[in-house]
Amino acid sequence: MNILITQIHTKLFLAFLLSVTMLMMTAAHANERYGKQKVVYHINYDNQKKQAGTLRNIQNHINAVGAENLDLKVVLNGNGLALLLDPESLEKLKNFKHANADEIMTAKIDNLKSQGIKFNVCANTVHGRKVDVDIDLYNVDKGDIVPSGVAELARLQTMGYAYIKP
Repeated sequence: MNILITQIHTKLFLAFLLSVTMLMMTAAHANERYGKQKVVYHINYDNQKKQAGTLRNIQNHINAVGAENLDLKVVLNGNGLALLLDPESLEKLKNFKHANADEIMTAKIDNLKSQGIKFNVCANTVHGRKVDVDIDLYNVDKGDIVPSGVAELARLQTMGYAYIKP
């Protein structure tokens, strides 16, 4: 009986080792395929479903390449600020039709930020639409503000970042 149990444990252990080895090989293969990447995602639309899809694309991108192999930034300008706009601020900010920073969206944003994703916000939009960064936007620091969203996109592209606009 003890021999049978030992054989079962040995087989389970070998199966576990095989699974771990295959997982590591898959990750190594992904690293070989994709290597290190620099990417900028552009959001300038306020459709909540489309924004949620973009955040899902970003997570899929991280899963495929690995957070350690990815320098990924999100640039928001114009209506794209709706992604970070607190729903309570919508009524006072008449230049926005949507405020999408609800509990579900903010959890997705926090998850991406915890993986090293940077969200940059256009100062032209902030000033032009009279947005109070500290009150109206979710989890945005002064360091997240860039002078111009479109100029930031051009700057990042000249630095070798691939441009993606889902």
